[in-house]
Amino acid sequence: MKRRTVRTLAVAFAMATVFAMGSANSFAEEETEAVEAAAEVSEEDQAAADEVAALIDAIYVQTWTEDTAEQCAAAKKAWDALTDEQKELVEGENADPDYFGRDTGDASLDDPRNQDEIGENEILVVSFGTSFNDSRVEDIKAIEDAIAEAYPDWSVRRAFTAQIIINHVLARDGESIDNVEQALERAVANGVKNLVVQPTHLMHGAEYDELMEAVEEYQDQFESVVVAEPLLGEVGDDATVINEDKAAVAEAVVAAAVESSDYDSLEAAAEDGTAIVLMGHGTSHTAKVSYSQMQTQMNELGYDNVFIGTVEGEPEETACENVIEAVAAAGYTKVILRPLMVVAGDHANNDMAGEDEDSWLSMFNASGLFESVDTQIEGLGRIEAIEELYIEHTAAAIESIGAADDAEDEDSTETAALADGVYTVNFDTDSSMFHVNEALDGKATLTVENGEMTVHVTLVSQNIVNLYYGLAADAETEGAELLEPTIDTVTYSDGTTEEVYGFDIPVPALDTEFDVALIGTKGVWYDHKVSVSDPVAVEE
Repeated sequence: MKRRTVRTLAVAFAMATVFAMGSANSFAEEETEAVEAAAEVSEEDQAAADEVAALIDAIYVQTWTEDTAEQCAAAKKAWDALTDEQKELVEGENADPDYFGRDTGDASLDDPRNQDEIGENEILVVSFGTSFNDSRVEDIKAIEDAIAEAYPDWSVRRAFTAQIIINHVLARDGESIDNVEQALERAVANGVKNLVVQPTHLMHGAEYDELMEAVEEYQDQFESVVVAEPLLGEVGDDATVINEDKAAVAEAVVAAAVESSDYDSLEAAAEDGTAIVLMGHGTSHTAKVSYSQMQTQMNELGYDNVFIGTVEGEPEETACENVIEAVAAAGYTKVILRPLMVVAGDHANNDMAGEDEDSWLSMFNASGLFESVDTQIEGLGRIEAIEELYIEHTAAAIESIGAADDAEDEDSTETAALADGVYTVNFDTDSSMFHVNEALDGKATLTVENGEMTVHVTLVSQNIVNLYYGLAADAETEGAELLEPTIDTVTYSDGTTEEVYGFDIPVPALDTEFDVALIGTKGVWYDHKVSVSDPVAVEE
């Protein structure tokens, strides 16, 4: 029940009580005046609280403007001017007393890593972000610090993708954190030549895709730009696909859960009837299969009492009610809830361990199926083994820069001509954004006719509107012959389909890089290096 409703009911009850003490003609005049005064004060208090709620809602947005910093400061100033009673009345579309009032730790222990004087080499660590100060320090900063220690010759900087969180931290704590665009602008202004972007995202989901698009807009501002893998690595086609990254994460989070419990081992927990439920975020993105793959990974490791769930309930089997059913059906009578998230922020504290009836803690208890339900509010980022995995992903990205430089120094060699026909080939690019759709596992179709080779590439979206066989500078000249897209339909591992763009691109030779320029929906041309290799004839 909203606080305003509670306050209104309280006033109404007070008035009813006064009337009950005597007839309308006999109650004391001073009592009437007291009730009216209380109602009048309530209206004034509510008006002040409503003003603050409106200011909070105005900065609870995903877009940064030139007025945002001033709006954040105004919201905090108005909040500080409220009395304690007025603060409890703050209620808006997204505003509540916890926005400014909840104690989430000491923000001064954090490092926003928004310094200039970066140098030529930068590692930009990009996170969704959190407004929980302690979690930001223990999870996000811990990853950044580990990467900085591993690569002392590179400058480590930070960016958050959630502007809502950036605004929250700025308004409440006065800490300024760059969004992705601001961080990239800072890198350009500081003369960075080699940029490695290390996402702390769990998977190749929607947030990762948006990051790729943002980086794409700036890639021509640097000599080299490489985006490293997210925590779980490549997605794969279906729930059976697991890899070394998923195994490492599974082992690390389960070991941490056991260490934070009263058990000596996972086996001891199982013998005592205890299941560990790891709650991820969930997504409607095709990458949601990653959660199913993590359950497969747990099973492959013999972690039979570990279950994967998600807040969003996507995939369907990860919904809370389905996880409750699975845990109970497996015969476990005790549960430990823990986030499968890099940061133990709002989702971990509220959706998992909160007091509301729709939190996982409340729903597990309300089911009446378990003797006990405990929570561990600890993010993945504070686990040393997870930090090491991010370091490995960053290392691979840095090494790829060196490998690309070495390849440019080698003389290109012509490959033998293929016979006319149709072939499946690998299509490789220098970009994390311009590549074959994940549903096709990096494969494209090469057609050879009269010795001329053309590769058909199915992309990930309809964001690239034209290609040009050559350099961007030539694509912009009058009369340039642009490659027009085809409409390709792809089918993902979960059975969903999507219409994306495809292109037919001339191929001068196999195993040899050549130039392709592309233009997106924002009207800017970009140069790319691509190559075609490993042809396998398609049987007729």
